[in-house]
Amino acid sequence: MAAESHMSASCKVILAGTVAKSLQDEVTEGLSQLETAPSLVGFLANTDPGARMYADWTARTCRENGVKFELREVDREDLEGHILTANHDDGIDGIIVYYPIFNDRQDQYLQQITDVSKDVEGLSHQYIFNLYQNNRFLDEEKVQKSVLPCTPLAVIKILEYLRIYNTILPYGNRLFGHSITVVNRSEVVGRPLAALLANDGACVYSVDLNGVQQFTRGEGIKKKRHEVVEKEGWGLQDCVPLSDVVISGVPGDSFKFPTEFLRDGAVCINFSTEKNFGPAVKEKASIYVPAIGKVTIIVLLRNLVRIVQNKKRRSASSTAMT
Repeated sequence: MAAESHMSASCKVILAGTVAKSLQDEVTEGLSQLETAPSLVGFLANTDPGARMYADWTARTCRENGVKFELREVDREDLEGHILTANHDDGIDGIIVYYPIFNDRQDQYLQQITDVSKDVEGLSHQYIFNLYQNNRFLDEEKVQKSVLPCTPLAVIKILEYLRIYNTILPYGNRLFGHSITVVNRSEVVGRPLAALLANDGACVYSVDLNGVQQFTRGEGIKKKRHEVVEKEGWGLQDCVPLSDVVISGVPGDSFKFPTEFLRDGAVCINFSTEKNFGPAVKEKASIYVPAIGKVTIIVLLRNLVRIVQNKKRRSASSTAMT
C-alpha cells in the first residue's frame, strides 16, 4: 500500500501532499517539454474563503513549478467581459475562474464562454460532453486528450494512488467490482465524479438532498457509457453499507457523515473544505483522506500542460494538411 502520513490502530490517514508528490514528476516532465513556460490567469470575483484559499494555492504551486500565474480580482458583474478578453489574448495559455460566482445558472454560462482551448478546469461544453459520453479524446486520430474537471480528476488520482483501480483489468474498466457512494451531486463536482467513476466500471451511488441515483455501465459493464437509475426511497443508510469507497463533499459545517453506516474497512475521502467526517471515521475506515486540495492544484497544472500540448498538436496537424 502507498505510504501514509499518520496512523491509528485500524486506519491509515493519507494526506493530499503525499499523493500530489506522486504526480509531480509527470507535471515536471510535461513542463520541461514545452518551449516556453505556460501562462495561467485566474479570476477571483467573490469573497468565498475556499475560493481565496484555492487561488493562493494556485499561485504558490505555479511559482514552485515555473508557471506564470496572474490573479485578477474583478467585480462579478464585469467577469464575463474579462473572460472574453482573456480568450483572445494570445499571451494567455490557460484560464481558471474561482467559483462560485452567482451560485446559479449564470455560473454555468460563464463556464461555457471560457475558450475550450484555454479551459484548465475542464468545464466547457466539449469537455463535459466527452466526460458524460465517455469519450477520452478530442479528435478522431486520438492524439488530443480531453480535459477532465480538476476536482473530480483529483479524486480519481487519489483512488489510483490507493490502488483502488485494478491495473490488471483493461484501461477504462479498472473500477469493475467496486461500489462507491458519492455524497454531493453538484454539476461542477459531484455529478461529473459519479459519471467518471461509473464509466471506469464502478457501481456508483450518487447522493444529495433529493435522494439517491445509481450510475453504472449496466450488468457486466457491457455499455460504453454510464446510465442513471433513480433509487426510490433510498438514503445513506441503504447505499453506504454496500460501498467499499465513500466520497463526501458537502459544503458548510453543518453536515457530518453518519459513520455508523460505514462498512468495516471502507476507504473514505473528503473533498469538502469542511470536515464532513468526524473522528469516528478512523474506527471504521481502513484508509481516510481528509482533504484533496493539494492534489487538485497539481491536477490543474497537469491540465494546463495538456491544453498546451493539444494546441501544439492541432497546429502540427494543420501544418501537415497544408
